[in-house]
Amino acid sequence: MELIYSGKTKNVYATGKDDQYLLEFKDDVTGTDGVFDPGANTVGLSIEGAGKSGLRMTSYFFQLLNEKGIHTHFVSSDYDHATMTVRKATVFGKGLEVICRFKAVGSFLRRYGAYCVEGQNLGGFVEITIKDDDRGDPVISKDALQLLNILNGDEYEEIRRLTIEICNHIRLALAQRGLELYDIKLEFGRDSKNNIILIDEISGGNMRVYKNGKYLAPLELEKAFLS
Repeated sequence: MELIYSGKTKNVYATGKDDQYLLEFKDDVTGTDGVFDPGANTVGLSIEGAGKSGLRMTSYFFQLLNEKGIHTHFVSSDYDHATMTVRKATVFGKGLEVICRFKAVGSFLRRYGAYCVEGQNLGGFVEITIKDDDRGDPVISKDALQLLNILNGDEYEEIRRLTIEICNHIRLALAQRGLELYDIKLEFGRDSKNNIILIDEISGGNMRVYKNGKYLAPLELEKAFLS
């Protein structure tokens, strides 16, 4: 297969089908100086088994969301090879990340620490960042997204609505296993019919989850959630 793109945590391959790609999950995770951080824009470390762990959680959540009537790019998974077949999608601009925050941690706390405390309830606050490593993935407003022709107003509101719905499903699924979602990062794109769909992954690599006040690293989360 032809390698189309090599990202921080996944490789993208052509499948020979016009409407599909193959994603290969790596053991690399985002972070800084060897410390995992789902909000970081650099690879911080490699964790053996992280790729397959991320794929198992992603497959679980994408199938759950599909059953709820939420459209995703998920087609199928191959756990032995840590790969996932997906429908092709076009990203908005050069790529956006949509963060839903239930508790004040990570970059939110670093930015606004003068006005909040760690773990403060945020009630599912949604913000969007531009995927731009050189500029630190800056947060962007609805007005700026429209001004720069990245999203129109209706698309922004649809993505915000979908984010809240998706994250509440994920939060409930985690809570049923005694786990608490603090924040999570999602990505969206347009399919061939111009519908907005959920893409990328949903795993310990792009969320912060706690159990009894203790943060769970990606492999710990998968074990606690799927075992």
